[in-house]
Amino acid sequence: MLELDWSALWDSRHLLAAGMWITVQVTAVAIVCGLAWGTVLAVFAISGNRWLRGFSQAYVTFFRSIPLVMLLLWFFLIVPQALKAVFDLSPSVDIRLVSAMVAFALLESAFFCEIMRAGIQSLSRGQLHAARALGMTPLQSMRYVILPQALKAMTPIIMTQCIVIFQDTSLVSVIALGDFFRRATAIGERDGTLIEMLVFAGVTYWIICSLLTAFVKLIQARTQNG
Repeated sequence: MLELDWSALWDSRHLLAAGMWITVQVTAVAIVCGLAWGTVLAVFAISGNRWLRGFSQAYVTFFRSIPLVMLLLWFFLIVPQALKAVFDLSPSVDIRLVSAMVAFALLESAFFCEIMRAGIQSLSRGQLHAARALGMTPLQSMRYVILPQALKAMTPIIMTQCIVIFQDTSLVSVIALGDFFRRATAIGERDGTLIEMLVFAGVTYWIICSLLTAFVKLIQARTQNG
């Protein structure tokens, strides 16, 4: 039986909390921006305009075919100056954090696109026809009738994808971003307690994801009953 030393946990609580905050930031940006852009792509995918459909299909195929680690490295090593110019970033901004946020948002929008597209296409065409019969434009019909219903139907799947995003944020360690997992391993290597910190990180991810999963099941049950 290994004799584990947990004393470093309390002393490093502020570093670990700061790392978790970075993890939460990356996750939140990926969810909000990914869902927003993914919804637009989903509307493009079912559009009558073949150019919009082609763009959406090419986008989804491209980003779903690239490993996340490679995408993170691309944005961090190849296009950091472009990111600074596009977002008008000051020199004090951590380009690693911006790179991670942009990479995650672009990648996850491809997955959210497919989720939302499936939700939209699962609805009866009569919903759209009824909205048009009430005098709504195609854009108004999509905004006020179709998308709210699709979003409600896909909520459990969307939330499950959010859990996956939270787990995947640990991959930002490849660009030396000090997220929760990166800081936990760094503290373990510094203090000679790597096993303890890895166990702690794993248990922390497990607890958070288990709670989120239980919440998803609750939402799913209410959706089905409603």
